[in-house]
Amino acid sequence: MKSPGNKPRPGAVRKGRKGPQVGSGGQGRQALEGKKPTPKATDRPYHPAGKRKAAAERFEASGGRRKAPGQDAAAPEQRQQRRAKSSDETEVVTGRNSVLEALRAKIPATTLYVATRIEYDDRVKEIIKLATSRGIPMLEVMRPELDRLAGFDSVHQGLALKVPPYEYAHPMELLQKTISQGKVPLLVALDGITDPRNLGAIIRSVAAFGGHGVIVPQRRSVGLTASAWKTSAGAAARTPVAMASNLNQTIKAMKEQGVFVLGLDGGGDVSLPELQLAKQPVLVVVGSEGKGLSRLVTENCDAIVSIPINAATESLNAGIAASVTLYQIATLRAKK
Repeated sequence: MKSPGNKPRPGAVRKGRKGPQVGSGGQGRQALEGKKPTPKATDRPYHPAGKRKAAAERFEASGGRRKAPGQDAAAPEQRQQRRAKSSDETEVVTGRNSVLEALRAKIPATTLYVATRIEYDDRVKEIIKLATSRGIPMLEVMRPELDRLAGFDSVHQGLALKVPPYEYAHPMELLQKTISQGKVPLLVALDGITDPRNLGAIIRSVAAFGGHGVIVPQRRSVGLTASAWKTSAGAAARTPVAMASNLNQTIKAMKEQGVFVLGLDGGGDVSLPELQLAKQPVLVVVGSEGKGLSRLVTENCDAIVSIPINAATESLNAGIAASVTLYQIATLRAKK
């Protein structure tokens, strides 16, 4: 007879198995066979080459004409031709003032979108009258559709106008046109400004204080987008905007034509109230808020002008700085 202390625990009893044992099902077979050949980079979905291949396949499936990975790149002439084709796309001008000024300036337009149940005022009545007289198609759309068309961050005020891409003037042609009209040139150039609202505000100030045009660089600068149109409150329809392929070369060419170049910077050596060149042909160069004027542009300026401000304020917005400068120049020119 066994003593109670020798009795095995119930949970420790190992039950016997009958019949054949179940195998692993081949789960370790691949480890025994060794690693397979490494897939090509284009066949690995997580690899950048694989992502590019997948993007190219999606693009071709959607009707695009992009070449498959590995083929030669297009020739420069073909790349330039594609860029020219992309200029056929239309842009959208939003806001009652902007749309009205665009129609008054007889800018080519393809469609006028009007929100349903729009609140009519004198501007809306004139817009509809001008569009009707010019034969521009008008479509009444719901607010969500107009939001999507204008951009969800845009305040369209119930109106949107489709126009062709803006045709920029040439900087030197803009200068010669101003001189041929017997006017003393007053131009503004942007150096590294990428916010379209600043561009729109500067265009509005140029129009308000007797300026003759704005020059934007082709690279690292904002263009005349719908947002700039909106901020300019329609002044973009009256103020020409030129595009310079190289801002420094344009500055040098204008200096050869007798134009004085003034750069705006907080640490300038000339205070704006003491400016002596206001009555001369002037090109005011405005830099970005963060970096200011670039080094080469600073070297090509005839003078660096600063605006006296309260010491508690670090700097002025680019649009405000341009506006203050243009007002001062207009005031000095008005004095006999």
